[in-house]
Order: sequence, then structure tokens, then C-alpha cells
Amino acid sequence: MKMNLISKMNEKFAHMSKGQKKLANYISLNYDKAVFMTAAKLGETVGVSESTVVRFATLLDYNGYPEFQKAMEDMVKDKLNSLQKIEIAAGKMSKQEVLESVLAADAEKIKLTLDNVDRGAFEVAVDTILCARRIYIVGIRSCAPLASFLAFYLNLMFDDVVLLTTNNSSELFEQMIRMNEEDCIIGISFPRYSLRTLKAMEFANNRNAKVITLTDSKHSPMTLYSSCNLLARSDMASIVDSLVAPLSLINALIVSLCMKKSDKVVETLEMLENIWDEYQVYSGDEINIVDDTMKMKFEDLENMEDE
Repeated sequence: MKMNLISKMNEKFAHMSKGQKKLANYISLNYDKAVFMTAAKLGETVGVSESTVVRFATLLDYNGYPEFQKAMEDMVKDKLNSLQKIEIAAGKMSKQEVLESVLAADAEKIKLTLDNVDRGAFEVAVDTILCARRIYIVGIRSCAPLASFLAFYLNLMFDDVVLLTTNNSSELFEQMIRMNEEDCIIGISFPRYSLRTLKAMEFANNRNAKVITLTDSKHSPMTLYSSCNLLARSDMASIVDSLVAPLSLINALIVSLCMKKSDKVVETLEMLENIWDEYQVYSGDEINIVDDTMKMKFEDLENMEDE
């Protein structure tokens, strides 16, 4: 967060050299520009050597400039617009490296999430969902697909799952009007954080419902009203922030719930298979893996062939 880095600079300011003080002053006022710069470029801009920039990062207890630059990214990532995200991405990879860089970064986010996940919080989330009378799920903008994915599978296990639609705040609260302490809400939000999602969680907290959040950091505003925080890394600065790790964590949540609700899941799937067969839901657009044929009904095309 911004205050973490700024506080470090303020704390160490009296012990800095003249060049380091120039760096601290520039970054305090221009961190949104400094975040895009290499150590050499930052030194050139401020009028100090690259080695002074590296020593400055070390003075602030970072293991070199890359870790210091990551701290600057954390300061501004929830304030970056799409153009600025493209500038960060362009500074990190060439056009030829996009595929390798993006997939490697996504894999790293999953690894970091696994290494740092709070397994106790994960189990609390599972138990909270299992015990809830009604389960509400909210995710806005880029997080909407995550919320929809989670709701789809929870509907196979639970009788009362509400995926909140969020065209405006009043509509959001109208859908939550009967919420009480027997319910839970799962709020999903990553930088840039959604104020509507936060308001929904505040409303749920005021109604004494159980609040679970899926977000990127313990410093996220989404944790203000949550009693259970599931944290997943999503801090790849680019035109699209990585939501692979959050989706992986959602998958783990779904699988854990499925294992504890296996009888209900089997019963529901059997019922759905019968319905799908009866109403030919898939028979007109289905690939049969067994005989490797595609069963697709194009009546008009068949009629033309017969003619």
C-alpha cells in the first residue's frame, strides 16, 4: 500500500544521503510515474546514479530494485487506468514474449497463492457456506465471471443461491432485503476495487450475515466487513489483471464443498441428466466421445441433401 512505502521513506529520511533524499522527495510526489521507470531511468530523472537508486531500495529494506518497484506497483495498482497498465506491461515484456510471460506470470500467481493461503480461513469459508440458509454471491465488472462460475456450481449443491445483479446500488440492496444472520455473502473484488461490492458487504454485515471475501490482500478494503478472507494473487499489471489464481481458489472451494455434499450433488446431477435427456437439451449439439461422432441436427441441410 502507498502508506507503507511512504512511511518507510519518512522513517529513514533523516539517515539518507543527499541523493537519496532527492529520490524520496521525487517518489513521494510522482510515484505514479516512478513505477514505470527502471533503476537507471529513475536515477537519470532525479539526477543521481543508478547505484544510488539501488542503495536507496536497500536502505528501505527491499532486496534490490525489483522488489522496491513491486512496492511502488502495490501503491498505485488500484489507481491505474488501462493506459497506464499497458505502459507497465510494455516495459516488462516484448511482443515476442507475451505468451511465455503471461503464462509464466499466471503460474507464479497460483504458486504464491498456494504458498500464502490461510488454510484455516478456507475451512471456515467451507463450513460457513455449508451452514448458511441462503448464499449470496456478488462480483462486479471483471469479477462478474468469477461470481457467475461460483454460483453455477453452488446451485448444484444448495437450494438457495442468489447471484446478485448489479446494475445499480438500489437494485443490489433490493435483492438483499430479506438477508439475516442465517445467511452468508461471498464478495469477490480485486483492484480496482468495486465500491458496489463493498457496499453490499457492508449491508450484509449490518444485517449480521456471515461475510466471506475473495480478494488480493489483507489491506484490501474488501476485508473491512469480512469475518473470513480468502486471498489470491492478481497483481500482474497489464491491460487485464490476472484472475487465474482467484479462479483456482474458487475451484478448490467448489471441490471441497462437493466432497462434503456428495450425496446432494449426485442426486442433482442425476435429475439434470434425466431432464436434459427428456427435453433433448444436448442431443442437438453434442460430441459423443465414445464413437467420436458429432451428433448435430441440421434438418434443413438434411432435407436439401435428400432432394
